[in-house]
Amino acid sequence: MSADADLRNRLAAGDLDALMLAYDQHAPYVYGVALKITGTSAAAEEITQSVFVALWEQPLSFEPALGSLRGWLVTRALHSSAHHTRVS
Repeated sequence: MSADADLRNRLAAGDLDALMLAYDQHAPYVYGVALKITGTSAAAEEITQSVFVALWEQPLSFEPALGSLRGWLVTRALHSSAHHTRVS
């Protein structure tokens, strides 16, 4: 089993340590994408938080067979950032 699949299973079981591990490993990338697109740290922080809340609330929406967790998180950040930019 891949590390991402293991992390997903731990998240699905409600393992808060798994969320902290995912955040520590991937938050800089998520934040960086959001900051680059939105141009503001406040928006980037909000988007980063919402991406990880989504991971915590719906961990099974990430499918390891389709790609990496980092890719999934960054894609969510891209979409959220683009939406934020259009709405602002």
